[in-house]
Amino acid sequence: MKKSMLITFVGIIIGALSGCTEKLDPKPLTYSQLLTGTEKKTWVLSAVTIVDEKDPYDLKGSDVLEACQLDDQFVFYANAEKKMEYTNGATKCRTTEPDILITDVWQLTSANATLEMGIPRLFGSFKLPFIVKTLTENTMVLEYYFGDVDASYRFKFTSTGK
Repeated sequence: MKKSMLITFVGIIIGALSGCTEKLDPKPLTYSQLLTGTEKKTWVLSAVTIVDEKDPYDLKGSDVLEACQLDDQFVFYANAEKKMEYTNGATKCRTTEPDILITDVWQLTSANATLEMGIPRLFGSFKLPFIVKTLTENTMVLEYYFGDVDASYRFKFTSTGK
């Protein structure tokens, strides 16, 4: 009798505990969400690597950009238009420069991990197809391959958390 009551009591406790647990259903972030966050996300160019055949050459952002350009920001919006802004940071190169230097759109193709956008201070207003090498919540590495020479540029961006 005591044994059957103990088994019943243990069964009730196990049943109560298992009924209270919520099934976890993780939802990984998509590439777009990593790029834009839920509303918008800001990225700053932090490093460039020139990959020439077998000899990679690392550069800091300050080796490629002027001091007034180092705090410029790429803002990707999570809207239907896929708006992107290239904005001045706190340090402007000329006092007459606007806060928003360029407004454009971005395009992300997950099938071949390509992000189409421009890097205005380096490539003018041209949009280029960058291969997404790494995209996490805090780091984005994009690579552009030059077809006529055996070289590529690898750009590292860091999220500002905004």
